[in-house]
Amino acid sequence: MSVLPYKYMRLLLFLMIAVIISTLLGLGVGAVSISPGQMWSVLWSTLSGGELTGDLATRGVILTSLRLPRVLLAGLIGASLAVSGSALQGVFRNPLADPGLIGVSSGAALAVVVWIVLGVGGMVSPELGAWVSVLGVPLCAFMGALAATFIVLKLGMRGQGNDVATLILAGVALNALAGAVIGLATYMADEEELRSLTMWTLGSLGGVGWQEIILIAVCAVPGMMWLVRQASEFDLLLLGESEAYHLGMDVRTFQRRVIVVAAIVVGVGVGFTGMIGFVGLIVPHILRLLGGATHRFVMPASVLLGGSLLMFADMLARTLAAPAELPLGVITALMGAPFFIYLLRSQVGVR
Repeated sequence: MSVLPYKYMRLLLFLMIAVIISTLLGLGVGAVSISPGQMWSVLWSTLSGGELTGDLATRGVILTSLRLPRVLLAGLIGASLAVSGSALQGVFRNPLADPGLIGVSSGAALAVVVWIVLGVGGMVSPELGAWVSVLGVPLCAFMGALAATFIVLKLGMRGQGNDVATLILAGVALNALAGAVIGLATYMADEEELRSLTMWTLGSLGGVGWQEIILIAVCAVPGMMWLVRQASEFDLLLLGESEAYHLGMDVRTFQRRVIVVAAIVVGVGVGFTGMIGFVGLIVPHILRLLGGATHRFVMPASVLLGGSLLMFADMLARTLAAPAELPLGVITALMGAPFFIYLLRSQVGVR
């Protein structure tokens, strides 16, 4: 990938600063405030093998055991959603495309409904009980996301053509079917099942520890890196599929690979955190407003803006209604929907 012009490098530097600010806010703001100086003391003591005492020891536990993994998870999930959204908008050449369009979210939600409401989890061997209690719902959601994606691919890319419109319609149809089944299962659920399902569908970063973060990173980071490295191919597609084909691109194969990688990147995160909307939709739009449509800028910038945006949203979710915690999906919708309405209003010229 060639060196970016100075304009884009300056914007990327600005986004890096935004990531640092969001990280410090996420680590420091909460029921117990932690200053940057205290963060440094905890970090230095941890690295040097020193022992913390008194009030600083309490803040050290909060920082390393609760906030740090949560902030890292928010950055990782936000980056994966934003990069996948940018990739799908590029490969479909559709500004309304996001991971939910290809059935990732609806497939994951449908699988979780089957697991929670229909009692599939109870059919698993008791010897696997501890493993199932930790990874049952995330693994089920991940498999559901992949299954829905492959169904959409099968329906939308039949024959020799590359009918992106048919693929999008297949995703819309699958989302509608999954929504109907989820609504029926919700009606059948008892109070405990309904609460579990509601919390998952609204999204949350709580209850995820270091082991889960490592698993998500191992699955998602290589996929994100691959998507970012395809920036030149996404720019070729901006010329049109016929032009890209004549320039040597295997358009059909490239589209399939992007869709599958995006589904894996998003699906593994959705499995642990639940459904978090609007990040993959609005981040590419913001970046195109800032720096233009070239994916050489949009793809790496999506990692930075998506991560910082979700870290900031999670900080709001933890603090706005403290000591209660607001669902993260509600915060991202409240942040994203007004911006998207404004964007649509400006594009269609409504006064």
